[in-house]
Amino acid sequence: MPGLLHLDSSADLTGSTTRALTRTFADTWRGLGPQHTVTYRDLHTDPPPHLSDAALHWAPRLRRPGETPDPAAAATQERLLAELLAADVLVIGAPMYNWSIPSTLKAWIDQVHVLGVTAPFDTREQPLAGRPAVVVSARGAQYGPGSPTAGWDHAVPPVELVLGRSLGMAVTVVSTDATLAFRVPAMAELRTTAKAELDAAHRSVIELATRLGHQSAPVR
Repeated sequence: MPGLLHLDSSADLTGSTTRALTRTFADTWRGLGPQHTVTYRDLHTDPPPHLSDAALHWAPRLRRPGETPDPAAAATQERLLAELLAADVLVIGAPMYNWSIPSTLKAWIDQVHVLGVTAPFDTREQPLAGRPAVVVSARGAQYGPGSPTAGWDHAVPPVELVLGRSLGMAVTVVSTDATLAFRVPAMAELRTTAKAELDAAHRSVIELATRLGHQSAPVR
């Protein structure tokens, strides 16, 4: 049964662009058939804890003598790791907040990026290598090449670095800009562009969910 892990992190529970796009992805996934399951975690309404002990950065076998994390904290990390490791595909809503990602998403990343478990350290093993991860980004202004703020995006690159380079996942980014054009009068001239980008992003997540869902389905 192909399984999707669906994560949201936006603080906007009603008008979030990333929530709308990840929901479209998840609904498309479910529409492929009852065998396509979804595990959902809302990182904003049910935030993962920040690491309470530096030892949680390491696999148990790599911890030094005396490094014994709180059992409850370790159990929480194990649940988050189990959800990720069990998923065939990951979709994450990663809005830009102050040129970075929401702290709740950062906390989740810190929980699942564990040396010797999901990231290689004493061995080269990457249990998530090649696993598809779709990162859905929404940015209030314009940050593409040639824009005055090109290179200011510190939200997507760190997520790509952790999931792609360190965990070895196959990362695809779907992004849409100028999401504040319909709220900020000074950005009104960007509304047509913003609408076109959002429509394209919805088409992209539908195509990705369909393709990845079929790829993840068992051959009969």
